[in-house]
Amino acid sequence: MRGTLRTAAVLLTAAALAATAGPAQAGGRGGRFDQPEDGFPSPRTVLRSGTPQSAGLDPAPLERAWDTVTGLEQAPEDGHPLYPGAVLTYGHEGRVVMTRASGYARLYADGAGTLLPADERIATRTDTIYDLASISKLFTSVVVMQQVERGRIDLDAPVARYVPEFAAHDKAGITIRQLLTHTSGFPAFLPFWSAYPDPASRMHAALTAETVNEPGSTYLYSDLNLITLGEVVHRVSGEPLERLVAEGITRPLAMRDTGYNPDPSLRPRIAATEFQTAPDRGMVWGQVHDENAWSFGGVAGHAGVFSTARDLSVLAQTMINGGSYGGHRILSPASVQQMITNENAAFPGDDHGLGFELDQRWYMGGLASQRTAGHTGYTGTSLVIDFSSRSFVILLTNRVHPSRSWGSVNPARVAAAQGMAEALAVKPREGRDAWFSGTANARTATLTVPVPATGPAELAFDQLVDTESSDLLTLEVSTDDGASWAPLPYRAGGEVVEGGYAVAGRRTWDRARAALPAGPSLVRWTYTQDASLSGRGVYLDGIAVTQGRRTVVDAEHHPGVVTADGWTRARR
Repeated sequence: MRGTLRTAAVLLTAAALAATAGPAQAGGRGGRFDQPEDGFPSPRTVLRSGTPQSAGLDPAPLERAWDTVTGLEQAPEDGHPLYPGAVLTYGHEGRVVMTRASGYARLYADGAGTLLPADERIATRTDTIYDLASISKLFTSVVVMQQVERGRIDLDAPVARYVPEFAAHDKAGITIRQLLTHTSGFPAFLPFWSAYPDPASRMHAALTAETVNEPGSTYLYSDLNLITLGEVVHRVSGEPLERLVAEGITRPLAMRDTGYNPDPSLRPRIAATEFQTAPDRGMVWGQVHDENAWSFGGVAGHAGVFSTARDLSVLAQTMINGGSYGGHRILSPASVQQMITNENAAFPGDDHGLGFELDQRWYMGGLASQRTAGHTGYTGTSLVIDFSSRSFVILLTNRVHPSRSWGSVNPARVAAAQGMAEALAVKPREGRDAWFSGTANARTATLTVPVPATGPAELAFDQLVDTESSDLLTLEVSTDDGASWAPLPYRAGGEVVEGGYAVAGRRTWDRARAALPAGPSLVRWTYTQDASLSGRGVYLDGIAVTQGRRTVVDAEHHPGVVTADGWTRARR
């Protein structure tokens, strides 16, 4: 039936996946942050259940992340909880290593937060169906790339080739690629639902809308880009968007709980969203939350898809596999690579592939890198796919239940992604352990080593640095027993570092070297973290000082020479 989910759908839990799926073709270097993978694994990789330990992960950071996620369901003394319930799923190297549910899918009776009677509340389950909001844009983007593969769409062709009326208001030169990368010049949002009387007039208004920026000059995230693309794929294929998504994505991948306009019989499994008064919809439950998507009949290129953690896990693994899952290929590896390659180098900080956002630390946390792709949804959802570690993180909440004004879900998104980042091991470069800075915010950690040299000497050390740009590692030297300090330039990773050092996403060890002044001195590493966000942190190992052929400091074998404030010894 058009736009409905199958009412007989049953969620495959991790245990069911283990029973029904063949063995995962994991391969790779399971559980390692410091050895990023290139390319894609075997397309035969199928999800199975596992523990964090079986995948080489440290379970403690995952548990801490879950504690943070569930803790945000509690209201602070002077405010509201961030959401009534949540589902969190972690996957790594072909294994679903954790799926948890907490709180309520339906809890409130009105927009003021009046609690429903206990017998009317619905507890969250791991198979709760969520309104994905803007994660729906990824489904539209995949369909666009399928039409590109079929030769029906050229990414660099003007949109007006496929939708002639789009050329209105000097938009004849805007391309499909610019829509996918949010560089078309469109405004972020227009209220089609209230400004026009029916779906046809609303779509015409979207297609003929005026731009607010010169096309190609600016990155501005806009729903209008994907609304337009939903119509483009309809025009070139002759099929409505919901059928293209069903036939091209959800059916071949057996995503049984994913689609538009869920059947009313599924409401007991669907998370409620907002109590809306404008439009006067009351408590939105089982219909799309986004007003424009609702006014289009529940199907639009920018919003409208409902799904579960299990189904999104399959989609994530399909992308990690290079477009194939369970013997069904929905995209070529080349198309997947295009979707996760940054098209927006001209707009630093707004990295974007063809549909996917890239390297967004504000919700990807310590997993952020140029090979980390994902998307968020306004209702409180997020999907993070880390191709370098072949991992994914899915967080589903209904943070707009009962009101969109109760707060941002970003702290939960960051905590969830950071959990996977810290669960991945960083193996010491030398010996059994390395010095680790930690990842807590708003702190300064120092590591100091005395150098008893009598003449010019050389400092050598290994470093792995994964930080955000405002969290800096600095190296300094003092020749007056710490009374004053001066920057100590050093060479690492093919570059000379003269001030603070920050790098994200490279994930590899570098050997560093610095020339020390003659005579006794102190060497100090300082890691300063600001009040928010963090990468995977800083690791230092193999610290040594040589004077000629003589080693005068060997911190690897004599760690007692190091004075550590805020640094710890770590074995992974």
